[in-house]
Amino acid sequence: MLNLLNSLLGRHPERIKARVEIYTWQTCPFCIRAKMLLWWKGAKYTDYKIDGDEAARSIMAQRANDSRTVPQIFINNQHVGGCDELYRLDAQGKLDPLLVQPSAG
Repeated sequence: MLNLLNSLLGRHPERIKARVEIYTWQTCPFCIRAKMLLWWKGAKYTDYKIDGDEAARSIMAQRANDSRTVPQIFINNQHVGGCDELYRLDAQGKLDPLLVQPSAG
């Protein structure tokens, strides 16, 4: 039944092979919005909650080309940006192809 519902809604979580990581703050509305899109796509992701953790934020910034805002999203270790960039990729039809690519390692 769930597979039929997913199919009718255009969701194909079984196709998602990418390794997705997202750095967030728990109450950040942009973080919540980004995670909702990833959930809708059926992507499983690692959520690094960095609320008040300056060391974790520094690690995120190193990976994200010095970006210190949240969320910061990585797909197969490639930095894709924040919430706006994630939704832009989806609107351009570029997010799904990224999500179906298997992780290299």
